[in-house]
Amino acid sequence: MRNYELLIKNGMLIDAAQGIHARKDVGFASGHVAAVSDDIPASEAREVLDADGCLVTPGLIDLHVHVFYGVSHFGIEPDSTCLARGATTVVDAGSAGADTFPGFRKYVIDVSGTRVLAQLNISSQGMLTQEIGELENPDYADVGKACRMIEAHRDIILGVKVRLTRESIVGARAGMLPLHRAREAADAAGLPLMVHPQDAWCQSIDDILAVMGKRDILTHCFHDMPCGILDENGKVRDAVHAALERGVIFDVGHGAGSFSWDVVDKAMAQGVEPTTISSDLHVYNVEGPVYDLVNVVNKFLYLGMSVDAALEKVTSVPADTILLPGQVGTLAVGAWGDAVVFELREGAFELMDARGQVRIGKQKLEPIVVVKSGQVYRQKREGS
Repeated sequence: MRNYELLIKNGMLIDAAQGIHARKDVGFASGHVAAVSDDIPASEAREVLDADGCLVTPGLIDLHVHVFYGVSHFGIEPDSTCLARGATTVVDAGSAGADTFPGFRKYVIDVSGTRVLAQLNISSQGMLTQEIGELENPDYADVGKACRMIEAHRDIILGVKVRLTRESIVGARAGMLPLHRAREAADAAGLPLMVHPQDAWCQSIDDILAVMGKRDILTHCFHDMPCGILDENGKVRDAVHAALERGVIFDVGHGAGSFSWDVVDKAMAQGVEPTTISSDLHVYNVEGPVYDLVNVVNKFLYLGMSVDAALEKVTSVPADTILLPGQVGTLAVGAWGDAVVFELREGAFELMDARGQVRIGKQKLEPIVVVKSGQVYRQKREGS
């Protein structure tokens, strides 16, 4: 009798949630992790993957993507860009608002192999077009609509998202009003707030952080535009330290314009690391400089973060953030059966920030097998 549908053998398991960095076998059955042991006989599984010489990790969690493909101008197809590259669980960061979320769920979330959760945009239209910002008309920041949509989709909506870039998103009439309406909606729903802060109306990020508390997420934390975490002398602002102390989550959200080598160098030299590593993957950066979540993780390996510490920021920490510990971000027995087999390659690898500055990394993680819900993900070829 075969006890497992899939068995990963001989890999080096790195699972921060369990405190494991050791050679282990992992067995999967009925879409879940069924066993973790030093030696599970291959004869007990229908399919066996030999991961000798490789790292085995829980499926990665990306807290910031845009996958409302075909509707939002940012949208990409999640399976080929996220799941195929190891991000088995992703959180769409506000592509849809209350007026567009039902379609997002029906036509993308519910039919994707990738596990897609969401932050609801406080703008009821969401992020539709590049030409007109979603908050150009402040009436789109509709608290009542947002709360009603959250109640209808509480199983997948994790919080409220607001973008504050004043010229291209908010417009002159709205000012900081969308931030306060997003805060009101999040509080009414009992959910956290995610803020895109760069080049906002405030003179510094202090005004934004003043309305943020435990479990709220400040994404794009290493951008180099106005309203950043560094003061004019390159020092991390006191408000940033205070926010970290009270549990605000500082998330990378690399994106097309929100990751600066200079800023991250200065911040990490002062002891400020990101709480979570995310990609902000979308149509304008999927061909570079982001490519995928793993590429962003590799940038932190270049910055001196250990493999274990970097992987923790895309597995167990975001699992806690989305309140799914024990289900995702771990390969503990009973967890949802998501895993990635990585090669840790040595060489010279170009790593570009959002300003086009290139640095050369000496190692990189490369996903070679992705497992979702206990089955090897095999990407469909065009026409098949």
